[in-house]
Amino acid sequence: MPEGPEIDTDKLRETIDEEIEREGSTLLRTVALTTAIFAALAAIASLKAGGTVNEALILKTEATRAQAEASDQWAYYQAKGLKATVTEASKNAWLVLDKTPPPELAASQERYLEDKKRSKEQAQEFEKKRDEQSREADELMHHHHLFAQSVALLQVSIALGAVAALTRKRLVWVGSLILGLGGCGMFAWAFAG
Repeated sequence: MPEGPEIDTDKLRETIDEEIEREGSTLLRTVALTTAIFAALAAIASLKAGGTVNEALILKTEATRAQAEASDQWAYYQAKGLKATVTEASKNAWLVLDKTPPPELAASQERYLEDKKRSKEQAQEFEKKRDEQSREADELMHHHHLFAQSVALLQVSIALGAVAALTRKRLVWVGSLILGLGGCGMFAWAFAG
C-alpha cells in the first residue's frame, strides 16, 4: 500500500513553537517596558509623596510656633490692659482725695495702652501667619495623598504586570496597563495641582 505524502512534522512543530515564542516574547517585552515605566513613575511619586508630607509637617510646626507667639502676645496684651486699669484706679484714688495725680501715672497709663495696642497688632500678625502656614500645609497634605494614591495604583499595576509576564496573559497585562495609566493620571493631577 502506498504511503501518503510525507509531511515533515518536526519542521512544522518548530515553526509553531517559534511563532508561540515570538508572540510571547513580544508580550514579555511590552510588559517589561510598561512595568519599567510604571516603576520609574512610582519611584518619583513616592519621593514627591515623602517630600510633600515633610514640607507639610514643617509648616504645621511653624504654624504651631506662630500660635504660641500669638498666645504670648495676647497674654502680654492682657497684662498691659490690667496695668493700665490699675494705673487708672491709682489716678482715681488721687482724684477722690482731691489731690493731683503724679504725672508719671498718666505717662505710665499711656505707655501701657500703647504697649497693649502694639501687642494686639503683633498677636494678629502671628495669627495671620499661623493661618497661612496651616492652609499651605493642608494643601501639601492633599497633594501628598494624591501622590500616595498614585504610588499605590502604580504598585498594583506593577504586580499585575509581573503576573502577566508569568502567565503570558494579555488580559492581565491590559488590567495592569489600565491601573498604571490611572496611577499616571493621579500622579499628573497631583503634580499639576
